[in-house]
Amino acid sequence: MAEVKELTIPLRAAWKVPRTHRAKRAMAEVRSHVAQHMKKTEDEEIWIDESINHVIWRRGIQNPPRKIKVVCTREEGFPLEVKLLEE
Repeated sequence: MAEVKELTIPLRAAWKVPRTHRAKRAMAEVRSHVAQHMKKTEDEEIWIDESINHVIWRRGIQNPPRKIKVVCTREEGFPLEVKLLEE
């Protein structure tokens, strides 16, 4: 049985670094937030969908979004999947 969670990830920490590193820090925040809230174990990996990368980098490196909504899925034998919430 797959475990599915919808998360709203705040990316405010990305605005506390120099403006030329904001999008990269936003991607790191997505990874750390998912690991914390999905209770990632050491042997699990996190797979982030390409659409999340496109949303964060759409406005350039200096102006990522303030928050992002994602869906996290955990299945036995597969990495944690993080996909953009499609409304």
